[in-house]
Amino acid sequence: MKDFSNQISNRAESRDVEITDISTAVVEGNFEWNLIKIETDAGITGIGESYRGGGVPELVEYTKRFLIGENPLDVQRLYRQIIQEMSGHGGTTGKVVTAASGIEIALWDIAGKVLELPVYQLLGGKFRDEVRIYCDCHAGEAYAVDDGSTEYAEADAYTPQAYANEARRVVDMGFTALKFDLDLEMDNDPDPFNGRLTNAAIEHKREIVDAVREEIGDDIDLAFDCHWDYSVESAKRLAYELEPYDLMWLEDLIPPENMDAQTEVTKATRTPVATGENRFRVHELSELLYDHGVDIATPDPTTVGGLAETMRIADRAEENYIPISPHNVCSPVGTMACVHLGAAIPNFDLLEYHALEVEWWDDLLARDEALIQDGYIDVPEEPGIGVELDEDVVEEHALEGTSTF
Repeated sequence: MKDFSNQISNRAESRDVEITDISTAVVEGNFEWNLIKIETDAGITGIGESYRGGGVPELVEYTKRFLIGENPLDVQRLYRQIIQEMSGHGGTTGKVVTAASGIEIALWDIAGKVLELPVYQLLGGKFRDEVRIYCDCHAGEAYAVDDGSTEYAEADAYTPQAYANEARRVVDMGFTALKFDLDLEMDNDPDPFNGRLTNAAIEHKREIVDAVREEIGDDIDLAFDCHWDYSVESAKRLAYELEPYDLMWLEDLIPPENMDAQTEVTKATRTPVATGENRFRVHELSELLYDHGVDIATPDPTTVGGLAETMRIADRAEENYIPISPHNVCSPVGTMACVHLGAAIPNFDLLEYHALEVEWWDDLLARDEALIQDGYIDVPEEPGIGVELDEDVVEEHALEGTSTF
């Protein structure tokens, strides 16, 4: 194992900074949001976010063994150090990379604050002043619950009209792009395992898409997500049926492991096909991009390896004239990190927002204004990622049984 400890120390005094602590908090939103805080001896704190779910806090805690005392400005060296030090833990993929992604974002936040620059400037500069957002929607009638959040009634939730009603509601909020889930319980009939869709299931999906498109018209961008459920032949049949609706994309039609199968589906239809959210590091996406096995790449920066790794993926996508639309189910912290990517990547298209039902989503930040305004987020000019947590709200919504910062 290489010894990375304290190898790099020669730098100007103003940038001679050390990591003193790393901690996590799990906030229970519509998902379990893994927030990360890195503290330094300069009194500057960075915040980041790793993809949702279990195991991340424990892995972040482990990194303290070799990151404490390091200079947080060496963002890429420390990211690579995590991968190397934890390679025996499956560190080249999976949850280790997820944990490293959130740490990397927090390191960028510190670097921006130390250098008094927004992160997008550190990533190479700005292509746009605002980032367009698409809203991930859920069909059904919304209703308020006691904790102030929103849930959706199950009754008639999956009728074409329920989808159309929700689409109208979201468009009226100012969004010009939206996405729905298209995988349904009826897809498991008559067999829940083989991934084949019946004619009735495909027709029901076509009716949903038709109803939404009829309601919102052609000027609103519209996508649907299938969550890796189908066989190649069923994916092709569904994509063919939806060709007349000029979708923004059809997402994750088949399981993610087989790149040749993904390429087969993508090249079989003129419906744009998107995938990439559960791939790790540039190595797991390069083949797909160079083979044109995807029309729109959707890596998740909080999974794939962080901001710089997403930019490496975007570079390869740009070589092949493929747009990037990051997957994002984060709190405002990870969302704003993605906004900086949206500013810095030339082939960036739009960014996912997946927390419409979380009424207190904006409250997590110490700011007065909502982040999303008329379907866009302004690229911030403040140092770092440009937002700070309201730790009282973090405490209020902490996952039961976990500690906070």
